[in-house]
Amino acid sequence: MMRALWTASTGMTAQQLNVDNISNNLANVNTIGYKKTRAEFKDLLYETLERDTIRDGEGRPVSIQVGHGVRTSAITKFFTTGNLEQTSNPYDLAIDGQGFFVVLGPNEEELYTKDGSFKLSVDGDTVRLVTSDGYFVQGDMGDIELGEDVEQVIIDEAGIITVKRTDGTLEEIGGLAIVTFANPAGLESVGSNFYKATGASGEPVDTANDGSGGKVLQGFLEYSNVQIVEEMVKLIQAQRAYEINSKSIQTADEMLSLANNLRR
Repeated sequence: MMRALWTASTGMTAQQLNVDNISNNLANVNTIGYKKTRAEFKDLLYETLERDTIRDGEGRPVSIQVGHGVRTSAITKFFTTGNLEQTSNPYDLAIDGQGFFVVLGPNEEELYTKDGSFKLSVDGDTVRLVTSDGYFVQGDMGDIELGEDVEQVIIDEAGIITVKRTDGTLEEIGGLAIVTFANPAGLESVGSNFYKATGASGEPVDTANDGSGGKVLQGFLEYSNVQIVEEMVKLIQAQRAYEINSKSIQTADEMLSLANNLRR
């Protein structure tokens, strides 16, 4: 009977983590570039009470095995494209595809993001494209420096940046660095909409030559790919699963109480 108590407790723990994950998805429903996650579970080891025994075509055809509950096997992130919304801000960029923007984070570390809500950083005569945290957005030649007398910034679908000066001249200053990964689900989330490459994700692949990372859309932002109705349905399922596991514990406790109170 004690097996039922521990088995049901693993189910409650698993569903608690499931609700935590769903809550994080719902909390980030309006976060730019956020990608939804899904908790995945596997059953635990089994105790074999009796093995199958077949001799000369006779005997027990199946084993008697009792499971010991459930465990969390993974929390998978889905990199489907979220809703693309027009903002008309020339420094808002979105990638319609699987590509990531490249950002130079602290300690000269490369970070990757789907959040294209960029800003301008002015340092004397130098104007750079940066994130809201002040990290430099990377181009094919390093930091994206727009130069002086900037009147308009034009970015085409291939990520090529052209600056219109106040005197009317046009100057092409390079392209945005767009990369893809063999396994984006293996990227490590580090917060603030940034990811780090890991051994599981593979090395970043530059898409400048073939455009496989997708089209760059100027004046657009990619919002979260979380579907509220889908998450609410999952939340109800998790709540009901938690309740039924707690009911299993209550039932096991009542059966133990009955056994404990038996009289001759």
